[in-house]
Amino acid sequence: MTREVTARAPTRIDLGGGWTDVPPYCDREGGFVCNIAISRYATACLTAGRGATSASVRGASSVSVRHESRVTESDTPLVRAALERSGVTDAAVSLENDFPVGAGLGGSSAASAALLGALSEWRHEPWDAAEIAEEGRRIEVEELGIAGGRQDHYAATHGGALALTFTNVATVRRIPLTQRTRREFISRATLVYTGQSRRSGDPITAVLGAYEAGDARVLSALRRMRELAGEMAVALERSDLDAVGDLLNEHWQRQRSLHPSIPTARIDEIVSRARQAGALGAKAMGASGGGCVLVMARPDDVARVRDAVRPLGEILEFEIDESGLTVTAGTA
Repeated sequence: MTREVTARAPTRIDLGGGWTDVPPYCDREGGFVCNIAISRYATACLTAGRGATSASVRGASSVSVRHESRVTESDTPLVRAALERSGVTDAAVSLENDFPVGAGLGGSSAASAALLGALSEWRHEPWDAAEIAEEGRRIEVEELGIAGGRQDHYAATHGGALALTFTNVATVRRIPLTQRTRREFISRATLVYTGQSRRSGDPITAVLGAYEAGDARVLSALRRMRELAGEMAVALERSDLDAVGDLLNEHWQRQRSLHPSIPTARIDEIVSRARQAGALGAKAMGASGGGCVLVMARPDDVARVRDAVRPLGEILEFEIDESGLTVTAGTA
């Protein structure tokens, strides 16, 4: 029998406030993000032994097939960094994703949460969701040199619908969703993968540079995006999904104004076709420049909206994840 530890962490849909969770903006101005964890997961598995398992990569190209990829410790700097910081040397590591890489869903943060949760269990140490979120962020910044925000790590570790306040510390408030609201959100939301993997570091660096320079346009957009995130959290709590859709529309207009590399021709076409088909609103996920687009529609318009955007990308089905990071130990 071989010892085995498996940890799973969800990705997320960022409804509003992304970019305001990125230092130094959040440290100086205060950031606020509203997001929802979804059932597209990174799964880390540790087994007794040295080195990593052999690599295989499989990609999905249709709605009915899930994206799957498996990478090894030798192939990914994230796994190497997590292992080095943990001091674990007696485990083989595999990391598997059921979402497209570079989709703007916070996949790297889900991966770091799963790895860190598994490594804590491997060392027989208790783990704390907030501590793993912050450690994952530190690895990205200190070891991998990745510019980015903090919201993804908290969605990955906490799950559910979250109202996140960021200053020099993070405050997490779970937004209570009724069963009906969860069902309606899933049925009314369409998540479209453009097929274009995005690189978040470059636009983030550019936007932060504009913020540091006091660019009035960027300052105004970030301020309003933070306000819109607060309004989204209130709308979710009131089960007002029409309002969420309307707010998405304004948020995207503010978000795309931050830097020319954020919108793409494919994203603009998805948003345009969705709106023409009756969608309430749509926005790109994450830092954008590719990845996924979220579209919200009224119940009677969902089928028409999906038909309109289907030729432009892959529709990713999902549920709302309520559990966040989960860790199990056993033998194989």
